[in-house]
Amino acid sequence: MIEVDGLTKHYGPTRSIEDLSFSVPKGDILGFLGPNGAGKSTTMRILAGIARPTRGSARIEGEDVQQPSESLRRKIGYLPENSPFYGDMTLGGYLRFMAGVKGLPGREARREMERVTELVNLSDVRHRLMRNLSRGMRQRACFAQALLGSPPVLILDEPTVGLDPSQINDVRRLIRSLAGECTVILSTHILPEVELVCSRVVIIANGRIAAQGTPEELVSREGGNTLAVIVRGAEGTFREKLSGWPGGGEPAVSHRPDIAADAWQALLPAPANGNKDPRPELARGLVEAGLDLLEMRPERLRLEDIFLRAIGK
Repeated sequence: MIEVDGLTKHYGPTRSIEDLSFSVPKGDILGFLGPNGAGKSTTMRILAGIARPTRGSARIEGEDVQQPSESLRRKIGYLPENSPFYGDMTLGGYLRFMAGVKGLPGREARREMERVTELVNLSDVRHRLMRNLSRGMRQRACFAQALLGSPPVLILDEPTVGLDPSQINDVRRLIRSLAGECTVILSTHILPEVELVCSRVVIIANGRIAAQGTPEELVSREGGNTLAVIVRGAEGTFREKLSGWPGGGEPAVSHRPDIAADAWQALLPAPANGNKDPRPELARGLVEAGLDLLEMRPERLRLEDIFLRAIGK
């Protein structure tokens, strides 16, 4: 459905994105993640046909986004990061105007306006001026315009920004309901949202792809689940005792002042099944070294952990 190959965008000497390649199968929901300034919005603007790449290509249903046809434009629903709206228009007027921009005839435009306002729970405010709507209502109104015409591809840049928890849950449920019917690229900083909604993930940092795959593939690639160990005592001693843990490498140790001023936590690769369990030996070693063992528990890697590792933090 969506094919991105070697996509690159430079603004003069500034590199925004470099050599991005990924695909989104039909009906999938892709979580497009990265820190601020990573190039997410630039990529989405190119896919929506608003910006042109320096090099590389992107295709939607086989059509080149650099040569957008009327049919291609009608296949894409786009919600930009800073959603534009016209304050002197009513919500109904705004949606009728956007339906006209998309080429929907009058009768179909009216049906679509009723359908999308119902979907985003704004039917009762269609006659209010856009400038008099709350920020959350305006965001949902702009989401509604992306849904006009039932486009098979949705490009959503921070669709839940400005929404309260109840509204976020409603939008999340709506996006999930579109799986299989629409192909969705979703950019957000709310990582639990991605875990709940998305079937695939692309993480970019400094304009390049840092990781991609299904959430399960990313967890497996990072070593699967982990063992969280929390102690109280000397950090150096803690690190020394962790050095023999199977799997090698420098253990990820972090300070836990929320527990105690001298508390430390390590995330270790979970011991492999079938091998001798190394946990009892580690526990004895920590205690014999004078450390207080506060906790030792298996912990599933979260998308947040994978994200932070991928962007180098």
